[in-house]
Parts: sequence; structure tokens; C-alpha cells
Amino acid sequence: MLSKIEAFILGIIQGLTEFLPISSTGHLYLGRNLFDLQEAGLLLDTMLHLGTLIAILVFYKHEFIKIIKNPFSKLTFLLIIGTIPAVVFGLLFKDYFEEISTTGVTIGWEFLITGVFLWIADSAKNGFKKMDDISYRDALIIGSFQAVAIFPAISRSGMTIVAALWRKLDRETAAYFSFLLSTPAIAGAVVLQSLELAGGSGETISLSALIVGITASAIFGYIAVKWMIGYLKKRSLKPFAIYVWVLGFAVLFFQSTGKF
Repeated sequence: MLSKIEAFILGIIQGLTEFLPISSTGHLYLGRNLFDLQEAGLLLDTMLHLGTLIAILVFYKHEFIKIIKNPFSKLTFLLIIGTIPAVVFGLLFKDYFEEISTTGVTIGWEFLITGVFLWIADSAKNGFKKMDDISYRDALIIGSFQAVAIFPAISRSGMTIVAALWRKLDRETAAYFSFLLSTPAIAGAVVLQSLELAGGSGETISLSALIVGITASAIFGYIAVKWMIGYLKKRSLKPFAIYVWVLGFAVLFFQSTGKF
């Protein structure tokens, strides 16, 4: 049974790693294994993602109010176009990705791949595009990179920031648009997982533990979004690349020794 302390720790992990470019799904998989909570996978994952969804909706409340008031704005279509690749990719390969997410057999390599993309992108020349300069082509390409993050330890925020930098968005705008684009993806994941749970998963977690996990995820998710946008203005992605490389090699080592 998931304890409140475990829920709090996993909520922190989800909140921070959803928006830092180091893969929340990969870290949650490691966290669940650390606490031996594999049986609580889908319900726990859904509720913790609900927390980060709350965080992103609160942070971007003004943008979403504008979308509600003007649903046919350019921003609306940028988000729609940017979300299409993830929807298509997810539907086509749903069963395969559910299998590798459950086994975790590939996550070591995926952490390493994330690090490579972060390192290369950080060396790109500073961009010049602001939010008003983002084209539909930019949104589609950035969204295509987001689709690749359906692999469990490929960072969604990392890949979208990487793509945004390559499309010449300035560093602050790259982070800002990356997190804004994550909203439909996170919301879609919460809805789909909720539908699966409604079909009967047999998972039981106390309501109090879920509330603790959701709250921690929301609070630390909000902190991570705000901090990362400020961080990327002038600082490098390379420390994150080094971190996921170390983590990836550690996972591969423990897998090879049969300890993980």
C-alpha cells in the first residue's frame, strides 16, 4: 500500500521531472521500483500527472483565458498542430509503448539519448523568435519531437526545448512554448488513463495518499516550470545532459548485473 511519505516523494519527482528536461516517466518508473509499487502504476501515474496538469493550467492561466475568449486565435492552432504528431504516434504504437513502459527494458538507453540531444542543442546559436514569431511549421516540428517522448525515458520537455532551440526560438521562449505545448499532451494522458481506470484496474490506493501525491506534484511542478523558464535564459542545458548520462549508465549497469 502506498504510504503518504512515498506519495509525497513520488509527487515531488513527478512535479520536478515533468518540466526539467530529464524525463518524468523514467524517474517515476525508478521511483516505483525503489518503493516496490509496480502494482500501483496506472492509478498513481494518472493522479500524479493530474497534479502537473493543475500546475501548468495555473501557470498559464492568462493564456488559456485568452484561448477561451478567442478559440480561433493563432495560439489555439499552434497548440493543435503541435499536438497532432503525439496523438498520431501514440495511437499507432500504443500497445508497444505500454509494454516497454511496463518492463523498463529500454530506459537506460533512452536517458542516454536524451542527454545527447540536450548537449547538441545547447551548442546551437541563440535564436531570435518570440511567441508572436512562432510559425505553424515550427509548431509541427516541435510537436514531432514531443511525439518521440512517448518512449518512457525520453524527456518530453527536453525534446521540445531542443526542437524549439533548433527552430531559432530564443531560449526563454523555447522553454515557455515547450511547457505550454505540454498541456494538451498531459491532459490527454490523464483522460486516456482515467478511461482505462474506469474499465477496472484493480488498483487500490488510499485517498489521503493520492491527495498528498497530487498536491506535491502540483506545487513542485509549478516551481519547476517557473524556475526552468528563468534558468534557460542564460544558462546551459549541459548539466542536465550529464545528469541523464550518469543515470542512464547506472541503470544499464544495474540491469546487466540483474539487480534492477
